[in-house]
Order: sequence, then C-alpha cells, then structure tokens
Amino acid sequence: MKHKVTIAFDRFSLGQEWYARIIRRCIQTALEEENIHVPCEINVLITNDQGIQGINKATRDLDKPTDVLSFPMFSLVPGAPPKDWREYLDPETGLVPLGDMCISLERAVRQAREFGHSTRREVGYLTIHSVLHLLGYDHLDEGAQKAQMRGREEAIAAKIPGLKRK
Repeated sequence: MKHKVTIAFDRFSLGQEWYARIIRRCIQTALEEENIHVPCEINVLITNDQGIQGINKATRDLDKPTDVLSFPMFSLVPGAPPKDWREYLDPETGLVPLGDMCISLERAVRQAREFGHSTRREVGYLTIHSVLHLLGYDHLDEGAQKAQMRGREEAIAAKIPGLKRK
C-alpha cells in the first residue's frame, strides 16, 4: 500500500533527516498491522522541546514540552478500521488524511538514554504511538485503554528490526 508521508524538519532539527527512514517504516508497519488497506496521508513535524512546547501551548493550552503530539483528522474506533473508507477520502488526492504528528527529537534522545535503548527505537516507538492515536487509540485511563495501546505498540515495534524491546 502506498501511503503519503510528509516529514518536515523545523529549524531546530535540521540535519537530522536520517530519522525520516525509521519514521516512514514505522508508519507503514503500524498501518499494515492495524489492517489499514487504503492509501493514507500523514504529516510529521520533527522539532525540539521548544518547538513542541509552542505547539502544545497553542493547541492544548499546556505550556510545557512533551515527546509527541498527535492530531487525528477523524474520530475512529481503535482496532476497528471502517469497512468503507469512501467518506474519509480526500477527492483531490484519493488519500485518507489521517492527521498530523509532531515529535520532539530532543525529548526522544533524552528518553532513549533514560530507558537504556537507542534513539532509533525511541523515535520509532513515538511514531507508532502517534499513528495509533491517529487511528483512535488512547490512554486516558491507566487501565484497559492504556494496556490495549501499549500492547499494540509493542507488537508493532517487534515487527521492525531494532525496535523490539530487549
């Protein structure tokens, strides 16, 4: 399935383009594993803590940095993609615009050190996490929703070389 993934690096993260390959791979794998059989469009912004803090403040009125933000275009049911995607298709592109994500590379590097794994794994994990948000998953509670999302994240990461939890 050919998805359109647009990755932008803001002025804070220029020179980090090598992350684009793992981001694309994680998006593709997450969509496959979630049985999304329609071409989708996802936009990704790579920034730092300052950049994501500004976006967090503007969109959620939270004046603090975070690791990843997800902006789904639709309200979908987790684990149950629509059988008929026609109402979601953009007639101009023929793609389903799933939404946007923003990743703080600065935060990903720091978290990778804290968790004792590679920055590649952390960026990949955050990407998978965000795709799942775009597909309706959430972790508002500390119970079933969070467990469902964490299980899917780990199952998808295990399909990608270098991302499986050790």
